Amino acid sequence: MARSGRRGHTIRLREPSGARDRESFALGCGGFPRGAVATPLTGGRRPDNQGGEAMQAASGLPADRDPALRVTPLPADVNIHGDVFGGWIMSMADIAGAIVAERCARGRVVTVAVNEFVFRQPVAIGDLVSFYGEVARIGTTSITVAVEVFAQRRPEDVEIVKVTEARITYVAIDRQGRPRAVEADS
Repeated sequence: MARSGRRGHTIRLREPSGARDRESFALGCGGFPRGAVATPLTGGRRPDNQGGEAMQAASGLPADRDPALRVTPLPADVNIHGDVFGGWIMSMADIAGAIVAERCARGRVVTVAVNEFVFRQPVAIGDLVSFYGEVARIGTTSITVAVEVFAQRRPEDVEIVKVTEARITYVAIDRQGRPRAVEADS
């Protein structure tokens, strides 16, 4: 599934493929109890050893989960020094975190807090940027998602670096825009 994002970016969302993927997609939180804190995190885990895991492990990307979002920045996304704006990365991390939170909440969510954002290295035009999100905490109406961002540099001699880490909190809302309880999976 693809949709056009801001400034003409194409955002590709992965649809669940097999029966186990559909089950994992439907559960979202994977049985994560309300009020608990996960260590390790569980929101975006792969259900089994499917597709590209060995390649991801060898390349430096998380091998046990799929990215919530993967995108390449364009020339309009950089500052005068050629580095991608931090605000662009924050926007994409918010989208990736919302994808994870919506699956967990089984409905609409809104961003209520950016708890932490750490920029470790710059991102450049041409980097393939992967955003991995996992549920870190579930409250009564809120879901906190930990987002890790990796840049894949130089396609001819691939280098993978973690460029950003974030913790973003979302609140589940009903059709009228009011906070609603997040149903804990059994």
